[in-house]
Amino acid sequence: MRPIIKENSKIPAMLSWFIQIEAITLYPYIISRGEMSEKTLNHESIHIRQQEELAIVGFYILYVGYWLKNKIASKMDNSQAYYNIPFEREAYMNESDPDYLSVRKKMAWREYK
Repeated sequence: MRPIIKENSKIPAMLSWFIQIEAITLYPYIISRGEMSEKTLNHESIHIRQQEELAIVGFYILYVGYWLKNKIASKMDNSQAYYNIPFEREAYMNESDPDYLSVRKKMAWREYK
């Protein structure tokens, strides 16, 4: 599915409780504070694919679970806990590759645990 893109939204600012959010994927939407770069759009599109693979709800359950594990068990600060979520690791590692989604293996985020 092609995501629905919403730019220049106040939603990312309203959701910036723990870290500063510039863009967020809330299936099927990709929402950004300003205009999105291709790199950011690619990053968020990787999250769309992850969410589809995990039936959307599963993605959010695992996302929060990994964040809590990083915060509590690994004693990371909010930023470290975020950057060490496997979904984010995959997206950040591949956001600069415009062809990544066309060659990505299913459930590739598991390789970033």
